[in-house]
Amino acid sequence: MTDVIVGLDAGGTKLGVRVAALDGSLIADVSLPAEDWSASPAGDAARWLIRRLNRVVPEGDRVVAVGVGAQGCDTVEHCGELAHELGALGYPASVVNDAALLVPAAGLTTGIGVIAGTGSIAVGGDATGETLFAGGWGWVIGDDGGAPAVVREATIAALAANDDGEPDDGLLRALLLAFGVDSAPALARAVNDTPTPENWGPRAIAVFAAADAGSALAVGVVERAADHLAHLVDQLVRRGAVGETVVTAGSVIANQPRLSAALSERIAAAHPSISIVPLADAPVAGGIELARRLTAP
Repeated sequence: MTDVIVGLDAGGTKLGVRVAALDGSLIADVSLPAEDWSASPAGDAARWLIRRLNRVVPEGDRVVAVGVGAQGCDTVEHCGELAHELGALGYPASVVNDAALLVPAAGLTTGIGVIAGTGSIAVGGDATGETLFAGGWGWVIGDDGGAPAVVREATIAALAANDDGEPDDGLLRALLLAFGVDSAPALARAVNDTPTPENWGPRAIAVFAAADAGSALAVGVVERAADHLAHLVDQLVRRGAVGETVVTAGSVIANQPRLSAALSERIAAAHPSISIVPLADAPVAGGIELARRLTAP
């Protein structure tokens, strides 16, 4: 029997699972579907995680600690509840919001993590160690910078311009092609009839392509997304977040240099002492680090 530690990164669409021996050697590193992930109630969430963890940990190995980054764990209390439920199942755990994995994954002890993927959120910590959150409201009413919200805002902008009688600058056409429809009313129906991250999110790439092709409306959508993400950092700094680094990750910010560059410009202008570091490893590496800290003497 080998003692192992496990890192879990539960996001909106996938679950990252990394298993390592206590000496740091990698045993497994996989990604599983997570469309049905929910952090509430905590007991159900714990069982959901353990069922999938057990698919990856080699038979006969013993899990001695688990580090979890969980989308939807947006308060210290909620993270504590999930850690308690995992512990009750025999898995000692440290649980944070998924954005809080970024700082330990980058090898840092302090800093601010910013995720823009399915959703968007910023997480940091103050001098007392209290976790601070900004954003993460969900893609229906917020999460600007996340893929579904980018599509939501782009659709609003394109339809409003069409109602104003303005000529299409390329954004409406890009969205029509992305949703496979042929008119503005049909676009509105296609977006509204299936209001899910799975329907909206993958179309975000069309918005960025339209911006790169010169659509002023699409550029505005991206700029406002960057404004929102930078504002999240501003909010945490004002509330006492410590650290001189913002670590960024998430499918949108990692794959769309226009958004990443715009965010970096805003942070540099507002906080010259803060450096911006795109995460080089997967966020699940932060889960492994949290689990390792649990086993430290």
